[in-house]
Amino acid sequence: MTADRRDLSLIVERLRLGAGFSAAEHDWVAERLAALGSRLRSFNEGQVDLEISVKDRNGTGQQLTLECRIHRLPGVHLVAGSSASDLPVALNEVRTDMIRQVDHAKTRTEPRHNRALRQVPTPPASGV
Repeated sequence: MTADRRDLSLIVERLRLGAGFSAAEHDWVAERLAALGSRLRSFNEGQVDLEISVKDRNGTGQQLTLECRIHRLPGVHLVAGSSASDLPVALNEVRTDMIRQVDHAKTRTEPRHNRALRQVPTPPASGV
């Protein structure tokens, strides 16, 4: 399975369609958001929920919202929105913004490459 297929299957599993979308559009929306999958792969199954909804679809005030909830300590709730009138353009905008937010949240809470931040300070030795 290629990385692209893994990313797509991850999004398909975790994406829930909200208001403004029909169940028949699930795979199409998931394909548009597949690039987000590589950022979410580091989280365990069940830790990430995605929900996308659109208000006033095809109207002048169309608003697309993508929410990402990461269930861990501390819990993270990220929201990306777009008011682009073209739905594929709006999907690209929220995907790009969500990728940026997930990257920022990961670096803020996971000091992977900074050994000094990961180490737990040891208490000073007591004189006995």
